[in-house]
Amino acid sequence: MKKVVVVEDEKFVREGIIMGTDWGSIHCAVVGEATNGEEGMELIRKRHPDIVISDIRMPRLSGLEMLERLEKEGIFQLTIFLTAFDDFAYAQKACRLQAVDYLLKPFREGQLEKAIADALHINQSKNQTPEGGIRELRLAKGDKSKYILEAIAWIEQYFAKDDISIRTAAEQLGISEGYLSRLFRKETDYTFMAYVMQCRICEAKKLLKDYKYKVYEVAEMVGYQDIAYFSTIFKKYVGVSPSEYRDRYKE
Repeated sequence: MKKVVVVEDEKFVREGIIMGTDWGSIHCAVVGEATNGEEGMELIRKRHPDIVISDIRMPRLSGLEMLERLEKEGIFQLTIFLTAFDDFAYAQKACRLQAVDYLLKPFREGQLEKAIADALHINQSKNQTPEGGIRELRLAKGDKSKYILEAIAWIEQYFAKDDISIRTAAEQLGISEGYLSRLFRKETDYTFMAYVMQCRICEAKKLLKDYKYKVYEVAEMVGYQDIAYFSTIFKKYVGVSPSEYRDRYKE
């Protein structure tokens, strides 16, 4: 069972999500609920969920601020954001974080379940070898649109920049950030930043096999200035720390 935390300040929405979803059918269980971003942070630190379903605008701390702070602490989980219609532009910022999806409230029947299923798909993919996912995506390039082919090429050229963002990519392609986000997800089954992560981890694994580079140098070479954060992300994707991976390769 995958663990789910729900962070939502509106009681009826929160209860509707918890009580109205057939969690067993999607192999999930709700392990906690919170009414604002601060409570959400504490709950996520304590329960270590696989998936977080969170409103964006909440008292004390917004969903985006909550996710940003958790990522700075090296705490990574799949997040589905909920937002009202007038928050839509604000929600685009979620694309630069590790958000799987964002849904407009009130969402349609089955929409949340689909988003959760997508999150589980990504959760499964991240535990596979990054090279495999990238290879599959490259092999399928013939089915991709012009914009996505250009976006993939751009990511593979610039993934090591620590300030890489979907906004910059969209500007280079001459399209909106929101459109690129939706198109990339639709055609690749990855979020933009999830694919960036895959490229970084794939390159890091190659560099770790070269003993002339220290681990912190490898981190910097693939876009991470914080070695602790790099180690956390690497272990999430690969299953072992960078040092352990290097030791295993040596063996």
